Amino acid sequence: MYQLGWFSTGRDKAARDLLTAVNSSIKQGEINAEIAFVFSNREPDESEESDLFFELVKSYHIPLICLSYQRFKAKKGVPVTGQAGSLTLWRLDYDREVMNQLQAFHLDLCVLAGYMLIVGKEMCQRYNMINLHPAVPGGPAGSWQEVIWQLMANEAQETGVMMHLVTPELDKGPPVAYCTFSIRGKPFDKYWDEIKRYSLEKIKERQGEDNPLFKLIRRHGLAREFPLIISALKAFSQGKVRITADKKIVDAEGKPISGYNLTNEINKKIKEAIL
Repeated sequence: MYQLGWFSTGRDKAARDLLTAVNSSIKQGEINAEIAFVFSNREPDESEESDLFFELVKSYHIPLICLSYQRFKAKKGVPVTGQAGSLTLWRLDYDREVMNQLQAFHLDLCVLAGYMLIVGKEMCQRYNMINLHPAVPGGPAGSWQEVIWQLMANEAQETGVMMHLVTPELDKGPPVAYCTFSIRGKPFDKYWDEIKRYSLEKIKERQGEDNPLFKLIRRHGLAREFPLIISALKAFSQGKVRITADKKIVDAEGKPISGYNLTNEINKKIKEAIL
Protein backbone atom coordinates (compact mmCIF):
# COMPACT_ATOMS: atom_id res chain seq x y z
CA MET A 1 0.00 0.00 0.00
CA TYR A 2 1.06 3.59 -0.69
CA GLN A 3 3.08 4.82 2.30
CA LEU A 4 2.79 8.34 3.68
CA GLY A 5 5.09 10.04 6.16
CA TRP A 6 3.38 12.83 8.13
CA PHE A 7 5.47 15.71 9.47
CA SER A 8 3.85 18.17 11.87
CA THR A 9 4.83 20.37 14.78
CA GLY A 10 1.27 19.88 16.04
CA ARG A 11 1.09 23.46 17.21
CA ASP A 12 -2.64 24.16 16.85
CA LYS A 13 -6.14 22.86 16.26
CA ALA A 14 -5.66 23.10 12.48
CA ALA A 15 -2.91 20.46 12.69
CA ARG A 16 -5.29 18.10 14.51
CA ASP A 17 -8.17 18.83 12.14
CA LEU A 18 -6.05 18.11 9.06
CA LEU A 19 -4.79 14.81 10.43
CA THR A 20 -8.37 13.87 11.31
CA ALA A 21 -9.61 14.76 7.83
CA VAL A 22 -6.90 12.75 6.04
CA ASN A 23 -7.19 9.79 8.40
CA SER A 24 -10.97 9.73 7.82
CA SER A 25 -10.47 9.81 4.04
CA ILE A 26 -8.08 6.86 4.32
CA LYS A 27 -10.52 4.88 6.47
CA GLN A 28 -13.33 5.61 4.00
CA GLY A 29 -11.21 4.37 1.10
CA GLU A 30 -10.97 7.71 -0.68
CA ILE A 31 -7.18 7.74 -0.26
CA ASN A 32 -5.63 4.35 -0.98
CA ALA A 33 -2.74 4.76 1.43
CA GLU A 34 -1.71 4.51 5.04
CA ILE A 35 0.15 6.91 7.29
CA ALA A 36 3.30 5.01 8.19
CA PHE A 37 4.21 7.41 10.99
CA VAL A 38 3.73 10.90 12.34
CA PHE A 39 6.92 12.82 13.06
CA SER A 40 7.04 15.92 15.24
CA ASN A 41 9.89 18.30 15.97
CA ARG A 42 8.48 18.69 19.48
CA GLU A 43 8.44 16.21 22.34
CA PRO A 44 5.83 15.61 25.07
CA ASP A 45 5.42 18.40 27.63
CA GLU A 46 6.92 21.09 25.37
CA SER A 47 3.52 22.50 24.44
CA GLU A 48 -0.07 21.89 25.49
CA GLU A 49 -1.23 22.05 21.87
CA SER A 50 1.39 19.56 20.71
CA ASP A 51 0.45 17.21 23.55
CA LEU A 52 -3.15 17.27 22.32
CA PHE A 53 -1.87 16.45 18.85
CA PHE A 54 0.19 13.52 20.19
CA GLU A 55 -2.88 12.13 21.98
CA LEU A 56 -4.82 12.27 18.72
CA VAL A 57 -2.06 10.43 16.83
CA LYS A 58 -2.00 7.69 19.46
CA SER A 59 -5.79 7.36 19.32
CA TYR A 60 -5.43 6.55 15.60
CA HIS A 61 -2.78 3.91 16.41
CA ILE A 62 -0.27 5.62 14.14
CA PRO A 63 3.39 5.29 15.16
CA LEU A 64 4.55 8.59 16.68
CA ILE A 65 8.17 9.72 16.51
CA CYS A 66 9.24 12.86 18.38
CA LEU A 67 12.59 14.62 18.31
CA SER A 68 12.81 18.11 19.78
CA TYR A 69 14.93 20.53 17.80
CA GLN A 70 15.51 22.55 20.97
CA ARG A 71 18.27 20.25 22.17
CA PHE A 72 20.05 20.60 18.82
CA LYS A 73 19.51 24.34 18.68
CA ALA A 74 21.58 24.69 21.84
CA LYS A 75 24.60 23.62 19.79
CA LYS A 76 25.85 26.76 18.12
CA GLY A 77 27.12 26.38 14.57
CA VAL A 78 28.27 28.52 11.72
CA PRO A 79 25.94 29.13 8.76
CA VAL A 80 26.24 26.69 5.88
CA THR A 81 26.42 28.79 2.73
CA GLY A 82 24.88 27.91 -0.59
CA GLN A 83 21.51 26.87 0.83
CA ALA A 84 18.38 28.96 1.03
CA GLY A 85 17.77 30.01 4.60
CA SER A 86 21.49 29.59 5.43
CA LEU A 87 20.98 26.53 7.63
CA THR A 88 23.32 26.29 10.58
CA LEU A 89 25.27 23.19 11.51
CA TRP A 90 22.85 22.25 14.26
CA ARG A 91 20.03 22.14 11.70
CA LEU A 92 21.99 19.79 9.47
CA ASP A 93 22.75 17.60 12.48
CA TYR A 94 19.08 17.64 13.39
CA ASP A 95 17.91 16.61 9.91
CA ARG A 96 20.45 13.80 9.83
CA GLU A 97 19.20 12.44 13.15
CA VAL A 98 15.62 12.66 11.88
CA MET A 99 16.57 10.62 8.81
CA ASN A 100 18.39 8.14 11.03
CA GLN A 101 15.26 7.60 13.12
CA LEU A 102 13.11 7.14 10.00
CA GLN A 103 15.40 4.81 8.09
CA ALA A 104 13.25 1.73 8.82
CA PHE A 105 10.35 3.22 6.86
CA HIS A 106 10.01 2.91 3.08
CA LEU A 107 8.02 5.94 2.05
CA ASP A 108 6.31 6.91 -1.16
CA LEU A 109 5.51 10.48 -0.12
CA CYS A 110 5.98 12.78 2.87
CA VAL A 111 3.49 15.50 3.78
CA LEU A 112 4.50 18.62 5.67
CA ALA A 113 1.35 19.46 7.61
CA GLY A 114 2.18 22.43 9.78
CA TYR A 115 5.84 21.43 10.16
CA MET A 116 7.47 24.60 11.43
CA LEU A 117 11.05 23.97 10.37
CA ILE A 118 12.72 24.60 7.02
CA VAL A 119 13.78 21.26 5.56
CA GLY A 120 17.42 21.05 4.53
CA LYS A 121 18.88 19.89 1.24
CA GLU A 122 19.75 16.37 2.39
CA MET A 123 16.20 15.59 3.53
CA CYS A 124 14.76 17.09 0.36
CA GLN A 125 16.99 14.80 -1.69
CA ARG A 126 16.16 11.67 0.28
CA TYR A 127 12.38 12.06 0.46
CA ASN A 128 9.63 13.23 -1.85
CA MET A 129 8.06 15.90 0.36
CA ILE A 130 5.10 18.14 -0.41
CA ASN A 131 3.73 21.20 1.31
CA LEU A 132 0.75 23.54 1.02
CA HIS A 133 1.04 27.09 -0.29
CA PRO A 134 -2.00 29.43 -0.49
CA ALA A 135 -1.47 30.66 -4.05
CA VAL A 136 -1.56 29.47 -7.64
CA PRO A 137 1.58 28.19 -9.36
CA GLY A 138 3.68 31.23 -10.18
CA GLY A 139 1.62 33.34 -7.79
CA PRO A 140 2.68 35.40 -4.77
CA ALA A 141 5.13 33.95 -2.24
CA GLY A 142 5.13 34.38 1.53
CA SER A 143 2.57 33.75 4.27
CA TRP A 144 -1.13 33.60 3.47
CA GLN A 145 -1.47 37.18 4.75
CA GLU A 146 1.32 38.38 2.45
CA VAL A 147 -0.23 36.52 -0.48
CA ILE A 148 -3.60 38.23 -0.02
CA TRP A 149 -2.10 41.70 0.32
CA GLN A 150 -0.16 41.12 -2.90
CA LEU A 151 -3.31 39.96 -4.68
CA MET A 152 -5.11 43.10 -3.59
CA ALA A 153 -2.19 45.36 -4.50
CA ASN A 154 -1.92 43.80 -7.97
CA GLU A 155 -5.70 43.85 -8.53
CA ALA A 156 -5.56 40.13 -9.33
CA GLN A 157 -8.32 38.32 -11.19
CA GLU A 158 -7.88 34.91 -9.59
CA THR A 159 -5.94 32.99 -6.99
CA GLY A 160 -5.87 29.44 -5.63
CA VAL A 161 -4.10 26.89 -3.50
CA MET A 162 -1.35 24.46 -4.41
CA MET A 163 0.70 21.59 -3.11
CA HIS A 164 4.32 21.89 -4.14
CA LEU A 165 7.46 19.83 -3.92
CA VAL A 166 9.57 20.84 -0.95
CA THR A 167 13.00 22.21 -1.82
CA PRO A 168 15.63 23.98 0.29
CA GLU A 169 14.39 27.26 -1.21
CA LEU A 170 11.26 28.07 0.77
CA ASP A 171 7.98 27.91 -1.23
CA LYS A 172 9.86 27.66 -4.54
CA GLY A 173 9.41 23.96 -5.35
CA PRO A 174 7.47 22.96 -8.49
CA PRO A 175 3.71 22.54 -8.09
CA VAL A 176 2.42 18.97 -7.84
CA ALA A 177 -1.32 19.74 -7.58
CA TYR A 178 -3.41 22.89 -7.45
CA CYS A 179 -6.81 24.51 -7.81
CA THR A 180 -7.82 28.01 -8.83
CA PHE A 181 -10.77 30.29 -8.18
CA SER A 182 -11.86 33.72 -9.39
CA ILE A 183 -11.82 36.69 -7.04
CA ARG A 184 -13.96 38.77 -9.37
CA GLY A 185 -17.71 38.91 -9.87
CA LYS A 186 -20.12 38.23 -7.03
CA PRO A 187 -19.52 38.52 -4.11
CA PHE A 188 -16.07 40.11 -4.64
CA ASP A 189 -16.72 43.13 -6.89
CA LYS A 190 -18.38 45.37 -4.30
CA TYR A 191 -15.30 45.02 -2.11
CA TRP A 192 -12.94 45.74 -4.97
CA ASP A 193 -14.77 49.06 -5.33
CA GLU A 194 -13.59 49.98 -1.85
CA ILE A 195 -9.99 49.37 -2.91
CA LYS A 196 -10.52 52.01 -5.60
CA ARG A 197 -11.86 54.53 -3.08
CA TYR A 198 -9.04 54.02 -0.60
CA SER A 199 -5.39 53.20 -1.14
CA LEU A 200 -4.17 49.79 -0.05
CA GLU A 201 -1.99 51.41 2.59
CA LYS A 202 -5.00 53.29 3.96
CA ILE A 203 -6.98 50.05 4.14
CA LYS A 204 -4.13 48.34 5.98
CA GLU A 205 -3.98 51.27 8.38
CA ARG A 206 -7.73 51.54 9.02
CA GLN A 207 -8.91 47.93 8.77
CA GLY A 208 -5.94 45.61 8.35
CA GLU A 209 -6.99 41.96 8.14
CA ASP A 210 -10.57 42.98 9.03
CA ASN A 211 -10.99 44.39 5.54
CA PRO A 212 -13.99 42.62 3.93
CA LEU A 213 -12.15 41.76 0.69
CA PHE A 214 -9.16 40.43 2.61
CA LYS A 215 -11.43 38.22 4.73
CA LEU A 216 -13.46 37.04 1.73
CA ILE A 217 -10.38 35.96 -0.23
CA ARG A 218 -9.06 34.15 2.85
CA ARG A 219 -12.39 32.37 3.43
CA HIS A 220 -12.54 31.08 -0.13
CA GLY A 221 -8.91 29.96 -0.05
CA LEU A 222 -9.19 28.32 3.35
CA ALA A 223 -12.27 26.35 2.24
CA ARG A 224 -10.13 24.73 -0.46
CA GLU A 225 -7.04 23.82 1.56
CA PHE A 226 -8.12 20.55 3.20
CA PRO A 227 -10.01 19.32 0.09
CA LEU A 228 -6.93 20.01 -2.05
CA ILE A 229 -4.62 18.12 0.29
CA ILE A 230 -7.00 15.14 0.35
CA SER A 231 -7.54 15.16 -3.43
CA ALA A 232 -3.80 15.49 -4.06
CA LEU A 233 -3.04 12.50 -1.81
CA LYS A 234 -5.80 10.56 -3.53
CA ALA A 235 -4.25 11.35 -6.94
CA PHE A 236 -0.80 10.28 -5.73
CA SER A 237 -2.11 7.03 -4.26
CA GLN A 238 -3.87 6.25 -7.57
CA GLY A 239 -0.78 7.00 -9.63
CA LYS A 240 -2.38 9.94 -11.45
CA VAL A 241 0.56 12.11 -10.46
CA ARG A 242 3.98 11.14 -9.18
CA ILE A 243 7.47 12.45 -8.52
CA THR A 244 10.32 10.87 -10.46
CA ALA A 245 13.74 9.98 -9.12
CA ASP A 246 15.13 13.24 -10.51
CA LYS A 247 12.32 15.22 -8.85
CA LYS A 248 10.17 15.82 -11.92
CA ILE A 249 6.37 15.98 -11.67
CA VAL A 250 4.69 13.63 -14.16
CA ASP A 251 1.22 12.28 -14.90
CA ALA A 252 0.05 8.66 -15.07
CA GLU A 253 1.70 8.25 -18.48
CA GLY A 254 5.01 9.64 -17.27
CA LYS A 255 4.61 12.93 -19.12
CA PRO A 256 5.95 16.04 -17.34
CA ILE A 257 3.24 18.36 -16.04
CA SER A 258 3.20 21.74 -14.34
CA GLY A 259 1.07 20.41 -11.52
CA TYR A 260 -2.12 18.34 -11.53
CA ASN A 261 -5.13 20.63 -11.97
CA LEU A 262 -7.82 19.65 -9.46
CA THR A 263 -9.98 22.76 -9.81
CA ASN A 264 -13.16 21.01 -10.95
CA GLU A 265 -12.91 18.32 -8.28
CA ILE A 266 -12.29 20.87 -5.52
CA ASN A 267 -15.14 23.11 -6.67
CA LYS A 268 -17.54 20.21 -6.35
CA LYS A 269 -16.29 19.41 -2.87
CA ILE A 270 -16.52 22.92 -1.45
CA LYS A 271 -19.68 24.12 -3.20
CA GLU A 272 -21.64 24.26 0.04
CA ALA A 273 -18.77 25.18 2.38
CA ILE A 274 -18.25 28.73 1.13
CA LEU A 275 -21.87 29.85 0.81
